[in-house]
Formats: sequence, structure tokens, C-alpha cells
Amino acid sequence: MSQIVPSHRARWLAVLVLCVGQLMIILDATIVNVALPAIQRDLGFTQSGLGWVVNAYLIPFGGLLLLAGRLGDLIGRRRMFVLGLAVFTAASLLCGLADSRELLIAARFVQGVGGAMTSAVILGMVVTMFSTPKETARAIGFYSFVGAAGASIGVLGGGVLTQTLTWHWIFLVNLPIGIGTLFAARLVARDRGTGLAAGADILGAALVTSGLMLAIYTIVGSAERSTPATAALGTLSAALLAGFVLRQARARTPLLPLRVLRSRQVSAGNVVQALMVAAMFGFQIPVALYVQQVLGYSSLMTGVSFLPITAAIGVVALGLSARLITRFGPRAVTLTGLPLIGVGFALLARLPVHGSFVTDLLPSMLLLGLGVGLALPAVATLAMSGARPEDSGIASGLVNTTQQVGGAFGLAVLLTLATSRTDGLLAAGESAPAALTGGYHLAFGIGVGVVAVATVLAALLLRPAVVPVGTERVAEPVLVG
Repeated sequence: MSQIVPSHRARWLAVLVLCVGQLMIILDATIVNVALPAIQRDLGFTQSGLGWVVNAYLIPFGGLLLLAGRLGDLIGRRRMFVLGLAVFTAASLLCGLADSRELLIAARFVQGVGGAMTSAVILGMVVTMFSTPKETARAIGFYSFVGAAGASIGVLGGGVLTQTLTWHWIFLVNLPIGIGTLFAARLVARDRGTGLAAGADILGAALVTSGLMLAIYTIVGSAERSTPATAALGTLSAALLAGFVLRQARARTPLLPLRVLRSRQVSAGNVVQALMVAAMFGFQIPVALYVQQVLGYSSLMTGVSFLPITAAIGVVALGLSARLITRFGPRAVTLTGLPLIGVGFALLARLPVHGSFVTDLLPSMLLLGLGVGLALPAVATLAMSGARPEDSGIASGLVNTTQQVGGAFGLAVLLTLATSRTDGLLAAGESAPAALTGGYHLAFGIGVGVVAVATVLAALLLRPAVVPVGTERVAEPVLVG
């Protein structure tokens, strides 16, 4: 696949356009959270049904990323980006105009499809625009900042729009952004895909898409069904994904060439990233609930409280991480960032019932922001390092898939355990604030363990062949075996 961008300025304008598209997708994944109570009141959702406002988006988004990445390699990544933006923007209009539960959930599903089409190819385009490791690291740092900080910005935006206007505007705000980005997409160089004749592996696509969507459905709905039903769905999902792996080993034109996973950086990088994102997704909603339900913050002040972590991620990811990755290599930067995240979670696990934002929350948010700003660009660099240029779309889709599956798993597991712990404390006679705080302590404590596992795996498995000290090189991938 060829992609030609005429100048340095044009390349960075193209990165800006792509990251604006990514920001819109990321914002939509979190901007809904603060508005959920208002949506529940207006449309009459039950407490259990309200979760599907989030899940209806998450299931197709996570399930279709791998397929969308491969199709981007075949038909052209810019074409897939533009098509996805168009679908996402149109679905946002339907969400904003929704006057019934059914229409909102259906429109959110279509939003998830468009989000997968858009997001799956962005990192692949960003990586292939630059020929030097230093510029590539800077571009990945900017992309990672958008992904990590965008989630916190979404909480702020949701609070502002819900409190000053109505919840409909959390979706309608996507219209000017989406339309503007569609027009600006001409700044992204046109690329030629390898063509559908190269093979889209329809059977493999059906197996992995159904397997991933069922896995996410199993995770996000586990709290609402019996253990045997969850186990049965999980077994079926595992069987579909196992069938996909067998198919990829035998297919003439596989959807996910297994050679991509032979790179230790790609495979281990995706595992480490999934664990890190699982912890971070599990952080956002408990903290938002803590400041509202325990500290008594309004939805607007809840959004404002997330600004420190956004600022910390921005300072590090945009200004520092690229230089450190170029100087010391992505593995060393990853192993610096992950422990900072772990310490941040350890501080959250000690939050008091009658706490103060400045003394109790701010230090942990700053540590989490610094850690994510360092680790996320470094892990993304590692996860993309072993992919061939013609496979960059599928590698980008894989990175996004592990993010979404890891995030869904972390959110579902940590919130389910926190809720169970809170219910137990309430039954034992604890006050509501104390019971809620006790549940969040458990979630944050598990977050410490998840990040610790990610750190150990990164130390053991991410072993670059070249450690660049005072050079302009980024570590070469090491092949397993």
C-alpha cells in the first residue's frame, strides 16, 4: 500500500485531522457517563436497561475493529476513515433526536459501527506517514494523548453540556466536528489499498467479529445473568475465537496474518496495553461516582475534577514521552510509566469517606496522568513495531481491539466487584457513603494488582534487540522463537 504526503507540514496537518476524528470517537465513549441519570429520567430507562446506552455502542465498536482494520488495508485506509466518519456523524444525529429508548439504543449501535470503521485505521495511517523514529514517536505521543486525555475531557464535556443544555447535546455536538473533519480529510493523502481481490477472509471475519462481540456482551452483561448462562456464553465466545485462530493458520489470505503476532513487541505489547487500559477504564467511573455520591459534587464539578489528569497526560504525552522513547527506547519508558500508575491506584485505594479533592484525589490523579502519558505512547510504539507496511491497518485495528476489550473487561469486573462489596457493607449496617467508599477501595486495590501484572509482563517479555542510548533509533522487534 502506498501513501504519499508531500511535505512535513502536510504530514502534521494530516495527523491533526486524524486525531480530531479519533478525539470525537473517544469523547463519545465517555461523554455519556455523566448524562446517564438525565437520559434515564427523560426516556424511562430502568437501572439495568440504562447500561445498554453504553453497551450498545461498546459491543459493535470492540467487535468490528479488527475487521475494519483489514478492510482499510484492502480498500484504502483514508476511504475507510471517511466512510466511518460519515456513519458515525449520521448516527450521532439520530442519537441527539432520539425520543424513545429503542431509537437511542439502535442509534448507539450504529455509532459503534462507525466508530470502529474510523478508529481502526487511524494509528496505521499515523505510523506510515513518517520515516524517522523521532517523528514517529512524536506522532504516536500525540495520538496517545488524544486517546488517554479524551476520555477525561469527555467526562468534563458531558457535565457541561448536560448541566447547561440537555443530554441531547452530548450527541449533537458531534455534528459540526464530524462534518468539519470530513471536509478536512482531503488533507490526508490518498492511499491505494491492496484491493478486495487480495482477500477479505469472510469466514475469519465472521468468526472473530461474532466471537469478540459475544465476548464483550458476556462481560458487560455478566452482572445481570446467572453464572451458568455467563459461563455458557463465555465458552461459546472462546470457541468462536479459537476457530478464528485455526482459520488464520490455514487461510490463503487471512484476516489477521499470524506473522503479525510472531513479533514479541506486537503480541506482548497488546497484552500489556489491555491490562493497563482495563485498570484505567475501571478508574474513571468509580472516581466520577465517588466525587458525586460521596463528596457531593455536581455533574459540572465532576467533569472539572478530571482536568488534572488530562493536563498531566497532555504535558507528558505531547512534550516528554517522544524524546524519552527516542533516547531510551519504548520498553524503558513503559517500565517507568506503569509503576507510577500503580502508585496512583494505591493512593485511590486509601480514599477517606469524608475526603478532600486537593489532599486525597489530586495526588493520585497527577500520578495516573504522568504514568499514562509515559506508558501509553510507549506501548503503542511497541505494539506497532513489528507490523509490515501492508499490515499497518490490521495492526492498528488490533491495538484498538485490545484497548476496547481490555477496557470492557476492566469496567465490568471492577464495577461488579465494587457493587457487590458495597451491598455487603450496607447489609452489615455501614452508612451509604462508607459502603460506597469501601466498594471503590476494592476496585482500586484490584487495579493495583492488574497494573503490577502488566509491569511484570512488560519486564519479562518486552526485550528489544537494540537499546538506543544517545541514538535516533527505536528498538527493533524481537521474534519469538
